[in-house]
Amino acid sequence: MDSQIALLLGQDGIVNGAVYGLMALSLVLVFSVTRVIFIPQGELVAFGALSMAALNTGKVPATLWLLLALSGLAWIVEAWRYRRGVAVDWKSTAVWALLFPALACLSILVLHPASLALQAVTVLLLIMPLGPLIYRLAYRPLADATVLILLIVSVALHGVLVGLGLLFFGAEGSRTPAFSEARFDIGGMQVNGQSLVVVGVAFLLVLLMFLFFERSIVGKALRATAMNRVGARLMGIPTDLSGDLSFALAALIGAVSGLLIAPLTTVYYDTGFLIGLKGFVAAIVGGLASYPMALVGALLVGQLESFSSFWASAFKEVLVFALIIPVLWWRSLNSRHVEDEE
Repeated sequence: MDSQIALLLGQDGIVNGAVYGLMALSLVLVFSVTRVIFIPQGELVAFGALSMAALNTGKVPATLWLLLALSGLAWIVEAWRYRRGVAVDWKSTAVWALLFPALACLSILVLHPASLALQAVTVLLLIMPLGPLIYRLAYRPLADATVLILLIVSVALHGVLVGLGLLFFGAEGSRTPAFSEARFDIGGMQVNGQSLVVVGVAFLLVLLMFLFFERSIVGKALRATAMNRVGARLMGIPTDLSGDLSFALAALIGAVSGLLIAPLTTVYYDTGFLIGLKGFVAAIVGGLASYPMALVGALLVGQLESFSSFWASAFKEVLVFALIIPVLWWRSLNSRHVEDEE
């Protein structure tokens, strides 16, 4: 391997690592706030990419009908909870189950966005509310369950969403136009504009998340919920709304990730599963708790995948997922067992 090949592989590893980093951040965010290992995060990536591809061809993304169906179910569930005497936050319900679906319908069915920028915004409006709606319908009723039960629900939900992806988009893959067709020569190495877009957007999202959690009241409330859910509830922080917001941010990150990878590779209905798993490996490096370590893990996963594809392409997935074994072994030796919160 000469230096030129090493630089190309390193570049590819950085681009892949940026996407895995976004996956890892969303998984850490959801787990720390709700104790849910959100396996279907990868499906939101695929839904975002394939919805963008549908808009490119002038079709109505089938995810719009999924959003409307989940919105209707959310209203039914909230009405049922209200009749049982449970306090219902109708404002947040209206945001996720009325405002966002209405904006998505307006953009897709009336405005028919033609530019890539407007189509990307439409995809964000379409995918982002799926997060809190899924949380309300699948996870909130089991908010006090053990992590194992929540994991089983995640696995079941993953199977449902993969099946829906096959039903909605078919078995054929899709690609979308690049957001940038530019080419740059950096130190004798060719760098395409889309790769810079991926890294730049990933860096911007990480920076915005840092500012959100460090400077905003809502972000600090999410951090408090992550540190001590019961204590946050006693201090008046609405933990149910914290779940809504964490899943909304995860869905937003998933949609952005789908938009970023769709011009680089052909996306199929089940592509998101592998991406999500590699993000999970990166999140495990951070102990499902540390954002900086999750990012470091994502870059490590990206570089390992890139270089192993050169040295042993047939075993690259095995090598990436094998990384989780020494990490878990090391963590098992350096952490004490903590019982689940009641």
